[in-house]
Amino acid sequence: MRARSRKLIGTVVLLVFIVLYVWLASAIGAGRISVAPAWAQFTFFLVAGLLWVLPAGLLIKWMQRPD
Repeated sequence: MRARSRKLIGTVVLLVFIVLYVWLASAIGAGRISVAPAWAQFTFFLVAGLLWVLPAGLLIKWMQRPD
């Protein structure tokens, strides 16, 4: 697969992933976490705020591979 095709596919997949991830994290954060203790809220938002970086980084690494 050419690099140009990988970048197009990766961009679309990354945008869809981020939209779904934000929707899911905000739904959990607005629902169950809002009644949890402060330390649990902090932990959830810390983990949820950083967790998306791992799959996005792997996808970007795949997109940047040479032909």
